[in-house]
Amino acid sequence: MTLRAQHAPLPGKKGRAEGTFYWRYVMEPWLYLSPAIILIGLVMLVPLAIGISYSFQSIELLRPMNTGWVGFENYGDLVEDRKFWKSLRNTLWWTFGSVGFQFALGLGLALLLNTQFYGKRLIQPLVFLPWAVPTFLSALTWAWLFNPVIGPLPHWLAALGVLSEPYNILGDPDLAMWGPIAANVWYGVPFFAITLLAALQSIPGELYEAAEIDGATGWQCFTKITLPFLAPMIAITVMLRTIWIANFADLIFVMTGGGPANSTQILSSYIFTTAFRKLDFGYASTIAVALLFFLLIFAAILLAIRRKLVRI
Repeated sequence: MTLRAQHAPLPGKKGRAEGTFYWRYVMEPWLYLSPAIILIGLVMLVPLAIGISYSFQSIELLRPMNTGWVGFENYGDLVEDRKFWKSLRNTLWWTFGSVGFQFALGLGLALLLNTQFYGKRLIQPLVFLPWAVPTFLSALTWAWLFNPVIGPLPHWLAALGVLSEPYNILGDPDLAMWGPIAANVWYGVPFFAITLLAALQSIPGELYEAAEIDGATGWQCFTKITLPFLAPMIAITVMLRTIWIANFADLIFVMTGGGPANSTQILSSYIFTTAFRKLDFGYASTIAVALLFFLLIFAAILLAIRRKLVRI
């Protein structure tokens, strides 16, 4: 039997091989990604850093001589700002009220459109129509609908006993928020309907057939098959829509302008009025950073829940 001598690779060749591997499989992908990374940095990260830096400065166009770094002074004023805390409460009401109704109605529409019925081809595009309407037009239309002179909604609500008499709820501080929420629900239901319908159509039909053979009821199929499959998609769509609505002040700004008596003022509209009406960009940036902080916490919680749902 002959033994073949196994020679160890030369140190120089081994070093060149490791260098080639490192460059080709570790560094080369980053080289191809570098244009996109640089673009994202310029478009997103640089403005974000500038905006955060503004929150530590006094930038008031009406008082240009008082411009400069003030440290955490703006954040101290924020803690004592009653209007900020009221806007935060209104933001929670506006956001979760809108998302809750949008999700419930969107899920119902998705389940309906996932079945076969007469007139589905006509109803399906009508369901998605609100998503194509410009936001300004939607807000203006709903403001007219709540006007008792030219709109029917106050008269219908009075006939149902919801209102004592037909009047514009947008002028009532206790009820004004329901006007923009109703408009936002009508506008945003198609988002959940489209995304959840796509998720429903990806569920294998064999699972429902096997469940029917085993004698499962419709509710059991929904809770044991449909919801578990939809759970990851529900988590991500709720997160995206929540962040979207929390930053979405167009409907409120057109319908109520934040009034009456700041009853519909949310953080995003408060940022706008502070920056472009009071011309205080430093304090507006501070409010924006606070809103960013709350949304990051919410997103982190939902992403953690989604990871657990995916593992399950």
